[in-house]
Amino acid sequence: MKIAFIINDHATEKPNYTTPALGFAAYKRDHDVYFIGVGELAYSSEGHMTARCKTIKNRNFKTQKTYFKAVQKESFTRITSEELDVLFLRNDPSNEINEREWAQNAAFIFGGIASNDRVLVVNHPKSLAGAVNKMYFQHFPEVLRPKTIITRDPQEIKEFFKSQKQKMILKPLQGSGGKNVFLMNKKNEQNLNQTIDAIARDGFIIAQEYLPEAKKGDIRLFLMNGEPLQSNGKYAIMQRVNASSDIRSNIHAGGKPEKVKMTDQIMELAEIVRPKLVQDGMFLVGIDIVGNKLMEINVFSPGGLNVMGQMYKVDFATEVIKSLEQKVYYNKTYDNYLFNSRLATL
Repeated sequence: MKIAFIINDHATEKPNYTTPALGFAAYKRDHDVYFIGVGELAYSSEGHMTARCKTIKNRNFKTQKTYFKAVQKESFTRITSEELDVLFLRNDPSNEINEREWAQNAAFIFGGIASNDRVLVVNHPKSLAGAVNKMYFQHFPEVLRPKTIITRDPQEIKEFFKSQKQKMILKPLQGSGGKNVFLMNKKNEQNLNQTIDAIARDGFIIAQEYLPEAKKGDIRLFLMNGEPLQSNGKYAIMQRVNASSDIRSNIHAGGKPEKVKMTDQIMELAEIVRPKLVQDGMFLVGIDIVGNKLMEINVFSPGGLNVMGQMYKVDFATEVIKSLEQKVYYNKTYDNYLFNSRLATL
């Protein structure tokens, strides 16, 4: 099959990221693999998505790192949606805030155009467009979520702070990767106004219940087709332990990855989120768990899959590619019958 991955930019995509891992897994299975930066997308006069892209063929690579470095050295070529079987939207719109505002919605728009050519587009572009900020999380059952308000009203945030016994988390509605996440408590209450003002510059503010279990970090679990991703009986799951004195457990924010066992409680949380993810065509998702609550659902470019693979000595990325292969088969077998949103999670 011909599969293209949309990334933010070739200059910022690192060889050890999850997207290159997925690309390498597809390459090893003899698929044609293309990488497209958001700024390289275009629309042709014939009504198709086109793009400048980078690809490599007929070479052997031992590692994901050497493969992707070789890809990055290649000259640009062109691909159109008429040629593709799969378009995997793996860019993170939050990375474009205050930098390239035009790039935030581009992948959803061009992904929708590609789906008109019966390209399988994952995650489903219309659902991604509705999940461009953390408000998407609030559409999941309340039993899953910490107590939360979303507002720009400082007084409302202060009242919530009091109701939470002067301990809460503040973060922006838009963004990911632990950016601008603050723990507010009695010790730093004098900075509350300043913190609110700083976050409000970029939009709405999330004030959220603090969960004591967060001291231990969080658990990242990958869901594929709405179910926990597995390979050889191992789950794609890890504990992300906070760096010293840092409330953020994201790996690139200094969090340390560790093995963790699947539990009945985690399986129950995953089962509760499954129906909506399946309905929305969210093929590959990362959920972040603290205690018995979900802290976040990452539907854009969840990372850590390659870290988990190394940790458990299994190949999770290949399982993802195998699932896409099956969907491409369904797409060709049921000619012009299956909607992209349904096909994405079959």
